[in-house]
Amino acid sequence: MTTAPPTSEESPELAARRAARLGGTEGVLEPDAVTRFIAEQLDAADLDGKSVCIIVPDATRSCPMPLLLKAVHGALHGRASRLTTLVALGTHQPMSEKALGRHLGFTAGRLEETYPGMAVVNHQWWDPGTFANLGTIPAARLEELSEGRLSMDVPVLLNRAVVEHDVALVVGPVLPHEVVGISGGNKYFFPGVAGQAIIDVSHWLGALITSAEIIGTTGITPVRALINEGAALVPARKLAFCVVGVSGSLDLHSVSFGDTLAAWADAAQVCAATHVTYLDEPVSRVISIIPQMYEDIWTGAKGFYKLEPAVADGGEVILYAPHITEISTSHPEINEIGYHCRDYFVKQWDRFKHVHWGTLAHSTHLRGAGTYDAVTGEERLRVKVTLATRIPEEVCHAANLGYLDPDSIDLAAEEADEETLVVPNAGEVLFRLR
Repeated sequence: MTTAPPTSEESPELAARRAARLGGTEGVLEPDAVTRFIAEQLDAADLDGKSVCIIVPDATRSCPMPLLLKAVHGALHGRASRLTTLVALGTHQPMSEKALGRHLGFTAGRLEETYPGMAVVNHQWWDPGTFANLGTIPAARLEELSEGRLSMDVPVLLNRAVVEHDVALVVGPVLPHEVVGISGGNKYFFPGVAGQAIIDVSHWLGALITSAEIIGTTGITPVRALINEGAALVPARKLAFCVVGVSGSLDLHSVSFGDTLAAWADAAQVCAATHVTYLDEPVSRVISIIPQMYEDIWTGAKGFYKLEPAVADGGEVILYAPHITEISTSHPEINEIGYHCRDYFVKQWDRFKHVHWGTLAHSTHLRGAGTYDAVTGEERLRVKVTLATRIPEEVCHAANLGYLDPDSIDLAAEEADEETLVVPNAGEVLFRLR
């Protein structure tokens, strides 16, 4: 796996030693124990009279957010001078009041009854007025962090809510991730509540390395190094509760607390032991069942990312999601460029460099490994990707993806087929060859 020097001399292994942890790789935690742990850690922190911005994920991550947020609020209400919960959308769709209530555990329109004195806001990534300018990562430094892959000045814009609070408290899960290796920690700042430039650069850097190479890496990948570099510019004190859940449920294996570097590094160790399934042989056909929390292919594509490393050359991944009706709710440009391998874009850079690099990265992540011959115009892809959704057949083919009528799939019969791997609740557990 590709790694780069961290922004300090400290390795993730050393950073993890500074974290406090409840739980581990075995068993699940009782909710009362989680609440007590959170209260104990925050009680011991110097937060009296401080304003606290709580950064949480949107609903595309499995996590008992009501349990966690109520514990944090209970420990800080009356102590903190101000509490704001900021939903780290990245560039996902904003959450409605009703959706926020379901996600965070309050009745829509009655936030004050459950969380007195606390505001809840979406990260409004589409509004330039959202951002504070923290400075610039110089081209020479980006070249160093990216191991020579990219060289340009990167403006570091961050949601001003983070900057306008004394403390930034990240609360959310840690999972294998196609761009950064293992998600969580400082990733909640970049891209979670960041401006477009650093989102594009970080995602395209991950795409240049490729998802299959970077996903699940617990070390400091070049993308993680870039994110940490940006986070070092955040003026707020940065703390985190990084949790590792049981995939497909709201149970938790562990909760790690500390600064964002330490809590992430500690939780990443648990994640690597609980969210990777090793296979002895590559599989030729996969039916990846996409859960309801992914509302489009932009987010549901995680059901491919997590399977690609275990699929045989020439194999097929079928994304089974009868509830999905469109490729992207926020990024229509993906329908224009379609899905292609990395070299398709790299070898035609003048044609595509104007497109948001985050969109190009998403395209390569779902299409996986392949080659492109600029002379003949031939693209060869290692794995076939087929959508079994409510997206029309012509739209799938126009996007360079296969189509299968979801009503034609008999899941029980597929599970009995020795040649097919059926993966329920796909998108959070990584599959790899042993």
